[in-house]
Amino acid sequence: MSLQVSAVMLGVEDLDRAKKFYVDGLGCEVDQDYPGFVRCSLGPGSSMLALYEWEAAARDAGVPPEGAGFRGVSLHYLTDSRNDVDETLQAAESAGGTVVKEAAATEWGGYFGYFSDPDGHLWKVATAV
Repeated sequence: MSLQVSAVMLGVEDLDRAKKFYVDGLGCEVDQDYPGFVRCSLGPGSSMLALYEWEAAARDAGVPPEGAGFRGVSLHYLTDSRNDVDETLQAAESAGGTVVKEAAATEWGGYFGYFSDPDGHLWKVATAV
């Protein structure tokens, strides 16, 4: 067996707000749109992104919905250029997200920053050059 990630599901407090952020703000394409659930295509070669109402997602997993702060996971978007990193961070902020770490060069030659979506899910945007 080979484990693969087919979709990343994010529990969100406000599905309409999350859909607007990811679709209108960051250009994801809606693949499925149902009450309480939206699935987006992130482009060729990428996993799907599923947005699911927070409490329903917790019920689905059989866990309590409470929880805040760092969740022990971040999503990573690797780009081809520093300009792509900056543009992505700016687009996320314009769409209602928060830049939580400004993009900066690293000692090993890379360049990255972090943003959070309106529900606090962290995204690292980076390039190796």
